[in-house]
Amino acid sequence: MRFASKKQTIEGIDEDAGISLLIVEPEDMWHANNLIANGDVVHAPAFRKVTMTTATGSKVVKNVRTNLSIQVKSTFFDPLASELKVSGTVANENDWVSVGQHHTLTLKYEKADIKFTIWKSEGWDSVAKQSLKEALSEDRPEAIAAVVMQEGLANICLITEFRTIVKQRIDSPIPKKRSTAKESSGVMSSFYDKTLASLRNNIDFSIPRTLLLASPGFSADDFRAYMQSEASRTGDKGLQKIAREAVVVKSTSGHVHSLNEVLKSTQAKKIVQNAKFATESNLMDQFYDRLRKDDGRAWYGTKPVEKAVVEGAVGRGGGVLFVNNGFFRSMDVATRKRYVGLVDKVKDDGGEVRLLSSDDESGKRLESLGGIAAILTYPILDLDEDDEEEEIAADPNDGDMII
Repeated sequence: MRFASKKQTIEGIDEDAGISLLIVEPEDMWHANNLIANGDVVHAPAFRKVTMTTATGSKVVKNVRTNLSIQVKSTFFDPLASELKVSGTVANENDWVSVGQHHTLTLKYEKADIKFTIWKSEGWDSVAKQSLKEALSEDRPEAIAAVVMQEGLANICLITEFRTIVKQRIDSPIPKKRSTAKESSGVMSSFYDKTLASLRNNIDFSIPRTLLLASPGFSADDFRAYMQSEASRTGDKGLQKIAREAVVVKSTSGHVHSLNEVLKSTQAKKIVQNAKFATESNLMDQFYDRLRKDDGRAWYGTKPVEKAVVEGAVGRGGGVLFVNNGFFRSMDVATRKRYVGLVDKVKDDGGEVRLLSSDDESGKRLESLGGIAAILTYPILDLDEDDEEEEIAADPNDGDMII
């Protein structure tokens, strides 16, 4: 997904003009579903059945292509078809439709870029801006980093569910005839150094992700060994982890098109399949482990989590807030603001926030807990005691003695 105009920026959102976006790939529909909330106004191309009277007086029904603005009442996302249906009432009258009539816009990926515009009913708060940033970013948490290479050639790539993005190409001529082993080692070290620098400049490894190294022969193995050597020499633990967890696979060449065959291998397919949900799934596993231990560092439900956040217990040092993104699409302004406030507080305290979709495995696990949970940085054992006291106080039979 990208802005329809180069003049638009996340920092300079014009509330009156709205945000105009282009659908450029199938996965954009998942992001559009997260961006569009009930109460928003969406303007997009639409087909509308209209009854027309011909010159002879007969009536015919035709599908007319037009552009409609609707105030959103509901959305339905079909992940298999990569299609988003946005239903609501027409907000601006045109030649074919009157204000207030019901209509469903269908947003989907097509060969030509499709443009749609969003006006947020309550403005672009921090959560909405974060969703927009993620929609516009090529470097998504689930993307796999890959280096496909051969002697003197390396392509730094990001692989998403639907496409491969070439971030940079390194072309460093390697003489076929090298007089000494020392010269050969020096030439290759220089090439590996350029490749490593490019890899770290173009890929954000602060986001946990898999690194795939592919080459014919032993170039990928040698590059991995070079990364490990550099990590030991510099004491770089981050690089050491990247090198240790890198997966080496064989390819027919160092050109990008070789990734097509690499990704068909059983090993690579498993990596791609697991990458999308790995981070969220691992964090949810940590939450459930703490919940089983009952150590006071795992809580779920709005009131207990809200208390923990207010106390600053979901901050720097391992704090994680999990929230179902459905809360941020609520028609109720107070509800949305309540959860936006929790997200902002956790971020201000240095904690991590994960907005999970019910379409994903981790999101479904969270939904079973009421849609909100948290891992605390320190134990609190009585977050639900006040709730129990309130329930007891509200019991009409409290204090009655039965004989």
